[in-house]
Amino acid sequence: MSVHSEIKKITTETLRKMKFDKEKITMLTAYDFTTAKMVDAGGVDSILIGDSAANVMAGFETTLPITLDQMIYHTQCVVRGVERALVVADLPFGTYQSNPEKALESAVRMMKEGGAHAVKIEGGKEIEESIRRIINAGIPVCGHLGLTPQSIYQFGTYKVRAKEDAEAEKLIADCKLLEELGCFAIVLEKIPAALAKRASESISIPTIGIGAGPDCDGQVLVYQDMVGMNQGFSPKFLRRYLDLYSEITGAVSQYVKDVKSADFPNEKESY
Repeated sequence: MSVHSEIKKITTETLRKMKFDKEKITMLTAYDFTTAKMVDAGGVDSILIGDSAANVMAGFETTLPITLDQMIYHTQCVVRGVERALVVADLPFGTYQSNPEKALESAVRMMKEGGAHAVKIEGGKEIEESIRRIINAGIPVCGHLGLTPQSIYQFGTYKVRAKEDAEAEKLIADCKLLEELGCFAIVLEKIPAALAKRASESISIPTIGIGAGPDCDGQVLVYQDMVGMNQGFSPKFLRRYLDLYSEITGAVSQYVKDVKSADFPNEKESY
C-alpha cells in the first residue's frame, strides 16, 4: 500500500464530526507550496488561503486590493503542497457581494482553477443569496462573521465587534442563517468570548475563532504571525510560537559575513 493511500484526508464532514465529538479544530493560513507542505505535515486540520495574503505576501494595508486571479494563484500553490488538510480559500472583496451570479462564477473559478476544497466569504443576511447560489451548486462554504476585514472602511477600525446588544443579536441570527443555508463552518473574528460561546452553542456547525476566546470549536491564526515572522503586529489574541524574524535576519547576517570574509564557500562546499 502506498503512503498516500494511508493518509486520511480531512473533509467538511470531518469538521462537523469533530464538533460533535468535542474535538477542537485547528486551522492556519498558508499562501505558498513550501509553507503549505510544512503546515500540513505539522498536522493542522484545515489550511486557509486567506485574503490576508494581501497584507502578508503583498504588503498592502488592507485585504481589499487582492484580486481573484491572485487568490487562485496562491490557492494553486497551496493545494500542490497538501496531502491531508482541508483547503479553504477566501473569495476576495468585490467577487461575491454585488450579485449572486458573480458570486457563483467566482466560487466555481476558485474550485475549478484553484483546486480549493471550499470557499470562505464574509457576511450574513446581506449576502444570503450569494451563499445560497454557491451552496446549491455543490460548493462548500465557510462563513465569516464578527470583524470582517473586507468591510474595514465601513467599520473604520479593527477593534472588537459585536459589543453592543443589537450587533450581538444580529451575529447570533446570522450564525443561525448561515447554518440554515448549509454552510459547513463559520469563522468568528474578534468578538467577545462570551458571545462566541453563545454563538457556538446555538448552532450545530463548527465555529472557528480568531480573537474570539476559548469556547469556539476551533482556532485559526495567520501562519506568519504565529511563527513570529512579522514584527510590530501583536494583538491580544496572538500567541507566538517562534521568533523567526530574529532567526532569519540573524542567518542572513551570518551569510553576508561569511561571503564577505571569503569563508563561504569553503573547500568542502566546492567542486
